[in-house]
Amino acid sequence: MTSRRHLFVLIASSLLLTACATAPDLEEHPPIVFVHGNGDTAALWQTSFWRFESNGWPRERLYAIDLPYPLARDDDGKAQPGRSSTTEHMAFLKAEVDKVLQATGARKVVLVGNSRGGNAIRNYIQNGGGDQRVSRAILGGTPNHGVWAIKGFRESNEFSGTGPFLTGLNAPKNAAGDEVTGPVQWLTVRSDNNDKFAQPDGVWIGAKGTATNVGFDGPALKGATNVVIPRIDHRETSFSPAAFEVTYRFITGKNTPPRPIQPEVPVLNGKITGLGLTPTDPASGNYVNNLALPGAQLQVYATDAATGARVGSAVHSKTVGADGLWGPFQAQAGVPYEFVISAPGYAITHIYRSPFPRASNIVHLRAERLAEADKAAQSSISMTRPRGYFDAARDSMRFDGKNTLPGVPPTGAGVASSKLNLSQTPLRPISAEFNGEKVTGQTWPTAGQHLVVLEMTN
Repeated sequence: MTSRRHLFVLIASSLLLTACATAPDLEEHPPIVFVHGNGDTAALWQTSFWRFESNGWPRERLYAIDLPYPLARDDDGKAQPGRSSTTEHMAFLKAEVDKVLQATGARKVVLVGNSRGGNAIRNYIQNGGGDQRVSRAILGGTPNHGVWAIKGFRESNEFSGTGPFLTGLNAPKNAAGDEVTGPVQWLTVRSDNNDKFAQPDGVWIGAKGTATNVGFDGPALKGATNVVIPRIDHRETSFSPAAFEVTYRFITGKNTPPRPIQPEVPVLNGKITGLGLTPTDPASGNYVNNLALPGAQLQVYATDAATGARVGSAVHSKTVGADGLWGPFQAQAGVPYEFVISAPGYAITHIYRSPFPRASNIVHLRAERLAEADKAAQSSISMTRPRGYFDAARDSMRFDGKNTLPGVPPTGAGVASSKLNLSQTPLRPISAEFNGEKVTGQTWPTAGQHLVVLEMTN
């Protein structure tokens, strides 16, 4: 007679075999490591995760790194507090890839990078042993030939096309003059002419009228598959649906269009981060970092989609620990939310978001500080688009009922945030609209150390 213990072992073994038999093959669905750009965070890959998951990718095979200090140094060869060098960036990526390979049992990973993230990917594959650990590399909007290529101008910067970092990466690898390292398969995705960091004129680097010696094709690489998508901006080269489709087909070899984002119960989590060299020390600076902000308090409120007003009391509250994680929180489908962050040395930051269609563990939230110029206003509200820029000539946009967004130029896609400082005192609804997405919040008063962020998902 079979013992209970033996029966349990048989059942457990059967379940394990069934799971292994039904789990997608590692060759067909390899682990993907996503690498964000200069000054950015893992959170920008949220919609990319949703798209891959909706097309059969196991969630546990999708990873996004969070470089602790995501801003590049002014001079790559000189230490600069709160900023990272190309060597540090590559070492961090290498360590993360090693963790992913160990966790998944895969032989190789796919790397997907936006902007500066592509620099780290190229450096790792060429100089860090990544050629043996990476099967495919996809670079969106990476300034592979520099943001500028002007002899004698800031050539020690990692974004100089004539500097040592990029000239080393771009040195021919074979008789054909290929700029990419084999046996990795390479894809670059770029805009036709709307990428702020691939412009022949230096307007976006503060040198209008000066030739950068970089063309619209600056992100392309000899030896790679180079794809051009009309009118996309710098961030959309990685985070747009069109960029996802190109990336998905390159990885899978499938010609059929991928499915759109499929809904599921949205269980959310993420990290609360702050500013400066040390997030808990206001004197350490106001630049971005991806470090946890321990002791920060979060409250989450369901809101009325039309008015931004809270619907009832907080549906989730937490004081975060050393890891900065504020969840998990099971959201309701179709419900917009207000995330309120409080921490010493920071303003009370109100972040309003659209309803979440799927679960995510990279809903990272940043505590902000009131700028001196904003303290005189009665209320300070920002409309932000982390996964793309605003293009007045291309996009349908409204901010507080107006079609013209403060700080957004009439042509060109180079600004991802617009700010309104209001003189009215009453708490009232305020809305931001971008290409069909609408987020509505409330005008909290700066007198109480409040600031408001209306964050677009798309």
